[in-house]
Amino acid sequence: MVMKEEANRRLTDFGARDRLGLLVGLGAVTALAWGYLLYMGWGMEHMDVGVNMTFMPRMTQWEGIDLLLVFLMWAIMMLAMMLPSAAPMILVFAALDRQRREGVSHFQRVCAFVAGYVAVWTGFSVFATLVQWGLLEARLVSPMMRSTSSTLGAAVLIAAGAFQFTRFKQSCLVTCRSPLAFLAAHWRSGITGAFAMGLRHGAYCLGCCWLVMALLFVLGVMNVLWIATLAAFVLFEKTVPRIGWAGRVSGAALIAWGAALLLSH
Repeated sequence: MVMKEEANRRLTDFGARDRLGLLVGLGAVTALAWGYLLYMGWGMEHMDVGVNMTFMPRMTQWEGIDLLLVFLMWAIMMLAMMLPSAAPMILVFAALDRQRREGVSHFQRVCAFVAGYVAVWTGFSVFATLVQWGLLEARLVSPMMRSTSSTLGAAVLIAAGAFQFTRFKQSCLVTCRSPLAFLAAHWRSGITGAFAMGLRHGAYCLGCCWLVMALLFVLGVMNVLWIATLAAFVLFEKTVPRIGWAGRVSGAALIAWGAALLLSH
């Protein structure tokens, strides 16, 4: 209780200018990422008029450069989708770190924490790129990055829905919703310590959201409307802790959607 009261005091003391500067920085990165996604989404929708885009991978027979472009697409997409939901944790970390004054640059520690978080989702982006490549070669995903298999789509929808009810999902989600408790339990000194905390937070975040990201293989990897919808859902789940029914309702809806898709073919 004493630790929590001290943490709350430090949050109150965290200056409005510091908070605003951090939010502007996070907002700028997020806006750039969304700008890239809109650009890519527009290109995917206008392939029929022969749009020649610099950052667009080839439709089939990927080579090294195509894998790199798809990886960049996933990595930037994860920034756009996940950084807003991580903002509360980053703000709390910055407030506590400012007050501790450990003799290490505060700015560098905040950057290291964010870098650790981003590193986890960058690793996921490597995995997603390889999965997409495999699905494309197996003709389970179209060159336009949409599922061509109702069985695959149904399986992903049902798996994502069932995952909403698991203890693992709920445990990871509770941690993501509790910045003070997380930082009190895992605080580390120095820049490497901040990076390690960012990694750990990213791991919990990945644990509760990875199957939500897998839904993009069903809904369209570059369908900007669905990307925005899933990003809003993740933000809602992680920042509105008292609405537990939302996870159950979304899980049941995904299972029903998957079952309907399976039965319709």
